[in-house]
Amino acid sequence: MLETKYQALSSNDQRDALSVAEFSSDQSAHLLEKDVWVVATLCALFNSPFGPHITFKGGTSLSKVWGAIHRFSEDIDITYDIRALEPALVANAGDDALPATRSQVKRWSRAIRKDLEKWIKDEALPAVKAELSRAGFRARINAEAEKLYIGYESLFLGSGFVRPEVMVEFGARSTGEPHVIHTVECDAAAHLPGITFPQTHVKVMRAERTFWEKATAIHVFCRQERRRGDRLSRHWYDLVRLDEAGIAERALLDHQLALSVARHKSMFFSAKDISGEYIDYQAAVSGDLQLVPSGNLYEILADDYAKMAADGMLLGKSEPFSVLMKRCRLIEEKANSSRSRNELNTHFL
Repeated sequence: MLETKYQALSSNDQRDALSVAEFSSDQSAHLLEKDVWVVATLCALFNSPFGPHITFKGGTSLSKVWGAIHRFSEDIDITYDIRALEPALVANAGDDALPATRSQVKRWSRAIRKDLEKWIKDEALPAVKAELSRAGFRARINAEAEKLYIGYESLFLGSGFVRPEVMVEFGARSTGEPHVIHTVECDAAAHLPGITFPQTHVKVMRAERTFWEKATAIHVFCRQERRRGDRLSRHWYDLVRLDEAGIAERALLDHQLALSVARHKSMFFSAKDISGEYIDYQAAVSGDLQLVPSGNLYEILADDYAKMAADGMLLGKSEPFSVLMKRCRLIEEKANSSRSRNELNTHFL
């Protein structure tokens, strides 16, 4: 029996197919629909001429590649290899491709921001548009600063929390390493064997580095005492799932990886805490990590978590927010244990 491509179906048949898949999966139809668009966008990115120079990372990679988190992750984080974007800048910058001095950081950042935005507008946007069109997907695509937005006409009505567009956020301040090659498939494919869905191979960042990327971002949120938590509670949820999968434990034991993330963030993502002091990333990965916010921040995240759960983004069973925070506290304690502190107490090279 010949299989039919999902994108070749009529809108009514697509709606019916995803509604059937909804009954045998743990996702609602509007999430299965967006997942198709996420994978179609990944296909367009990695089938493009610049495909060899990009790396898939972030929460969606934890779901689509590593199977470590059990929530719907709706957007795409991509690293465009700094060595491809700025070969002259990094010519003598070593394996980590980092600036040697603080004064270089500002010059590098200005050049990267300018050149990345131009590259997204002039190369990434038309390439993604062409690949999606070639594959049979009709989309509205526009670029804003370091992001691409791929909008589509949704077949379903959700709660409004999940938007009918895929945001691709690009960065070009690292090499994207360590990474491996993996296959990405649509969630609906397993439930509709008679239909062919988009599928592709991606270069994806290892989950242990993603753990440290998320943990240090959460640390900054807690120390800055930000008053907005829209769509941020997912990062705490991800940490707990990474701990359950054993990835957090491996990350905590990888001293050099932790310090590599700290070096990178101290250069390109320096931030100040609520008192105006620069946040010490090396200290964060060496025994001073904060993962649980206090006061109003706790309530802001709890409200965001409730909205995420209400829209069905947490697949299967999910713990109450208070339990999630208790588990994050345990991860914080493990990270800050005397063993981790002694092992990670290494000066930057």
